[in-house]
Amino acid sequence: MICTTGGCLCGAVRYTLVQAPDHYDACHCGMCRKFSGGVEFGFDTPPDSVTWEGAENIRTYRSSDWAERGFCGTCGSSLFYRTVGDGPAAGFLSMAGGSLDSLEGLTLTTEIYIDSKPSGHAFAGDTKKMTEAQVMAAFGIAPEGN
Repeated sequence: MICTTGGCLCGAVRYTLVQAPDHYDACHCGMCRKFSGGVEFGFDTPPDSVTWEGAENIRTYRSSDWAERGFCGTCGSSLFYRTVGDGPAAGFLSMAGGSLDSLEGLTLTTEIYIDSKPSGHAFAGDTKKMTEAQVMAAFGIAPEGN
């Protein structure tokens, strides 16, 4: 059975999902590498499908004009990436894959920011691959400088 619960390292923040994810994705962008300490694995879920326990321990960092990252204020564990504002991607929520109690049964399906992937990183199996420009277009965000 695929997992529907997760939380941070210290247990100060826990969550339950209405529906278990069936896959997860990998992001190779520089911000995700710094936030997670490596490749950020995540899965998308509707914001209203997550029930939080210990939400008062969640802190956020506004990492760009259009997104923020959530983490435990006690242990620092990555919890989510969420878009903010009114754009076409408003309300997008990607939970940190590593915050799930188990990734068993999930399949890695997509790698994003593939043009930022360090040459030493490689995953087994075939995945959909998207460049930074393709990701920005999918979110309806104009490239910097425009």
